[in-house]
Amino acid sequence: MARTALALDTAGRRWSLIAAAVCLLPLLLQLPMPLPLVIAGAGAIAAVMASRRAAPGWLRTVLALAVFGLVLAQGGMNFGRDTGCALLAGMLAIKPSELRTVRDARSLLGFALFAPFATFLLDQGPLSLVLGLVGAVLVLAALARLSEQESGLPAAGVRHATRIGIVARLIAIGLPLALAAFWLFPRLATPLWGIPDLSTARPGLSDEMSPGDWIDLIADDTPAMRVTFRGAEPSTREMYWRGPTLTQYDGRTWTASQWLRSLPPATVEHGAPTWDYEIALEPTERNLLVALEMPLAFPDGMRAAHEYTLTSERRLDRVTRWQLRSAPPIRFEADLPDSLRRLALQLPADFNPRTRALAQQWRAETTDDGALVDRALAWIRSDFAYTLDTPLPGRHAVDEFLFDYRAGFCEHFSSAFAVLMREAGIPTRVVTGYTGGTRNRFGNYWIVRRMDAHAWNEVWLEGRGWVRVDPTAAVAPERIYDTLEDRLGAGGGGGDALLPMADLGDWARRAWNDFVLGFDAARQQRMLQRIGFENIDTGGLAALFSLCAALALGWMLWLVARTERERDPLLRAWHRLGRRYARLGLARERHEPAIAWAERVRAARPHESALVALTHRFVAARYAPAASDATLVRALRTHRPARETAR
Repeated sequence: MARTALALDTAGRRWSLIAAAVCLLPLLLQLPMPLPLVIAGAGAIAAVMASRRAAPGWLRTVLALAVFGLVLAQGGMNFGRDTGCALLAGMLAIKPSELRTVRDARSLLGFALFAPFATFLLDQGPLSLVLGLVGAVLVLAALARLSEQESGLPAAGVRHATRIGIVARLIAIGLPLALAAFWLFPRLATPLWGIPDLSTARPGLSDEMSPGDWIDLIADDTPAMRVTFRGAEPSTREMYWRGPTLTQYDGRTWTASQWLRSLPPATVEHGAPTWDYEIALEPTERNLLVALEMPLAFPDGMRAAHEYTLTSERRLDRVTRWQLRSAPPIRFEADLPDSLRRLALQLPADFNPRTRALAQQWRAETTDDGALVDRALAWIRSDFAYTLDTPLPGRHAVDEFLFDYRAGFCEHFSSAFAVLMREAGIPTRVVTGYTGGTRNRFGNYWIVRRMDAHAWNEVWLEGRGWVRVDPTAAVAPERIYDTLEDRLGAGGGGGDALLPMADLGDWARRAWNDFVLGFDAARQQRMLQRIGFENIDTGGLAALFSLCAALALGWMLWLVARTERERDPLLRAWHRLGRRYARLGLARERHEPAIAWAERVRAARPHESALVALTHRFVAARYAPAASDATLVRALRTHRPARETAR
């Protein structure tokens, strides 16, 4: 009982708080604002409370309920992976409010180790790993500091670098086993279990498009995917990365047809050239995929709907790679069945009367569908503007856009264009995806960011089938072909100087994705083949891993046995000093008292007077505890035999 109630000293408190804060940091970086700021503030309050006096139970309860309520309010009262991680961060932040004893510190440090693991549920990037490793090292160093306090031995002489160095050596001992587990443990083609869903969806493409939904998406400059071409590359004008196709409209929201998802892909006649490429898609927590128009074939795990909406058999909760081949379409479903024509002309009644009247007027003036499409694009080119600052529409959203404010972005243009064409009797649908991309100057690949998200249209024309029409390009082509780097450079402020750093950081992240996150069963087999293990099966791989793990464990046991040391740091330092003199042929005999040995050394080496004084201090500290010196351990560690002087 006396051991568990030992009061925590100032140094132990400081080590514990720093280690817990560093463990919490990577998790806070993954939470949406303003949660990280509030949780960090609550942690600071808890630390101040603990440093003064024990906080009353009711105050800790109020603080915990406040953090709990804020997290749930931020998540919209939805429970999921991100909500659970935020709750863990909040509870860890207020845990120092009860930091009074060594036992409390150990509890805090044990709890803190859960924060890096929770971070990996949200992000598996190199920064999260580095911060998590630093936090784990500091936790182990803090535990070592607590052990020093519990031992009752002086810890003031132990330098911080020395304590962290000891922890680093312990980690290095276990590193071979960790590497064997990573490189050789049999990888499964598919995991045995998944991870929970997020309570709030990540910005990205979805099966529907409503007014205002895309604001967060096109303001996000994080990568959506990285594309590597093998051979010929398309121009940025040809980079239309096709995603979900939306065919149903209720007056406000465009949605994908689930019926079309059950039909086989439509017939496509491809042209030239052909592009071979690999897409490394960032996690989206959805099943939707994208591909360069139009894919020639579909790899395993990918499925195409009738209108070429691509989906994955598994939820994309990690970085995935897809090998694809595409070519531009010449004819896309040249024969349109009546059922599909009706679906592509469907509109709700009693919506947008001005748009309907205009479409009927245009139709009365021409029977040429192509000419009618060109007339709509010419109108957009002459009278419309591109802006993100648009009001939320009312009931007649298309009427308001076409006849009132005449300004918006791709979401508004594609929706209004589709309604106008359908009212004129031309089958039309909305296609969502990405356009363009930015070449990374340090790697032979293209970055497509979430802000490159775009919506365009397809109209069905006799003899040609579905034809891509991009009404947004008629008013603002730079929105499609411009890149984030161009905008930063045009905006000044040193943007051009920062672009190489951004490219270098993304190149490092791609390498991390390839060599760490992308190390799957296929990559493992290719690695083993390069070192001579051809076609090794699961049993052989398990045996190889067992052998390497046994060797690593043997190495660990040998090092532990070889470095078995006295628990008392004073005796450890004394024995080390003795080994230094033993290398000079002046080892202490087992029966020889310490002072007698020191006098014998001085007789052989008259300039060793410092050793005699140090030995007297050791004997006093060893056999007369009242005379112990707090700096003695450090003095023993740093003492070296004196050099011989020239005679």
